Amino acid sequence: MIQIRPVSDLRNKFPEIEGVVGSGEPVFLTKNGYGTMVVMSIEKYSQMTDGIELKLDEADRAAEISDVRYTHDEVFSRLRNRNG
Repeated sequence: MIQIRPVSDLRNKFPEIEGVVGSGEPVFLTKNGYGTMVVMSIEKYSQMTDGIELKLDEADRAAEISDVRYTHDEVFSRLRNRNG
């Protein structure tokens, strides 16, 4: 179940929020009724970003051995054509 809490709960009910994120679920925090941030465990964050980090490392290595560079427009045009 999605956990949506006021940001004041981060201060006032930290152990509850820690328990939720420890179980692998994110907690969405609101301020004045609007979403402001998401709290999640370090493990969950790592699961989300590790693949991206590996791809960025690959791109850095490829850039070191090649002089080929693409503009923003070229990259996104190729992506649109591939997915279109």
